[in-house]
Amino acid sequence: MLTMYSTTWCGYCRRLKTQMDREGIEYSVVDIEQDTAAADFVMTVNGGNQTVPTLRFEDGTALTNPTIVQVKEKLAAQV
Repeated sequence: MLTMYSTTWCGYCRRLKTQMDREGIEYSVVDIEQDTAAADFVMTVNGGNQTVPTLRFEDGTALTNPTIVQVKEKLAAQV
């Protein structure tokens, strides 16, 4: 399943969640302020920064602050 690494205050995260909900994309949300292992993962794929939203796909790859188009393209490529 797709995982979104997020924070409660992130406007970009809220926007992407709304767009993925509208598109019927299933995902789980992990708050990096509550989960240190998640924060560490986000930092490893973002040059040491805790940049959100960061999405982790089933194949282990990640996208940082993607558009909904990029998310849909990535998911389509994995099928």
